[in-house]
Amino acid sequence: QVQLVESGGGLVQAGGSLRLSCSASGRTLETYAMGWFRQAPGKEREFVAVINQWSTNIDYGDSVKGRFTISRDDAKNTVYLEMDTLKPEDTAVYLCAASGAVGVPKRLVEYDYWGQGTQVTVSS
Repeated sequence: QVQLVESGGGLVQAGGSLRLSCSASGRTLETYAMGWFRQAPGKEREFVAVINQWSTNIDYGDSVKGRFTISRDDAKNTVYLEMDTLKPEDTAVYLCAASGAVGVPKRLVEYDYWGQGTQVTVSS
């Protein structure tokens, strides 16, 4: 079992930045691809970013490309999401997830463990 806990969310003005963290316990993350997803009220959960087990393959959702950066520190068992140039439409609960799949999984069903999420609110 892997327990994931997100932190770093909050209220920020449009154009600002936030750095989210996802800390794991229970098992080491080095064998998992790690993803970030987000869910706004009334909307489906949306893929944001993914990083593979070796940090050699990374991908982003179209709406965040060029603004968000995913990274991982396996020594700290933590994954990060640096979010820059935030927009009001980025407002959502952000969740991290761990997948045993090889590659850069983007579908919800490919993920085995999920955190509870952290709220990000971007004001205009």
